[in-house]
Amino acid sequence: MTERTERVRPDDILPPDDHAPVQARKLLADAGRMVPNIVKLVARLLMDQRVPRRAKIALGLAGAYVASPVDLIPEMIPVVGWADDAIILLFAIDSLISRAGPEIVEEHWDGPGDLLGLTREVVGLARDVMPRQLSSLLDKLSG
Repeated sequence: MTERTERVRPDDILPPDDHAPVQARKLLADAGRMVPNIVKLVARLLMDQRVPRRAKIALGLAGAYVASPVDLIPEMIPVVGWADDAIILLFAIDSLISRAGPEIVEEHWDGPGDLLGLTREVVGLARDVMPRQLSSLLDKLSG
């Protein structure tokens, strides 16, 4: 007897259309609750003298890139135009958090513990999506 692997259907992952607005609102609400804690964490890490200066500079450069009107991918291209900004910013935040070390990060984190783990996973995804050449360049910049 052979085992048959079942294919995943879109309905298995995404609920039918009548539930989609509810799920989208919940996702946005969860992200909204996460942002203030991440902003506070980043601000506290930037003020901490134990965090390497190069990681702070890399975050500043990423912030300047996001604020700059010059982009690698123009903002006029839907989704992809904003994705490069988000990925670079997430990469810089990931670099800041990883270079600060778990003890310092947990010292400055005042949100729920499971949210910190989720934050680390989300920011770590930037490395997986980014091209290796750009990832290694940003690693060199951040020390």
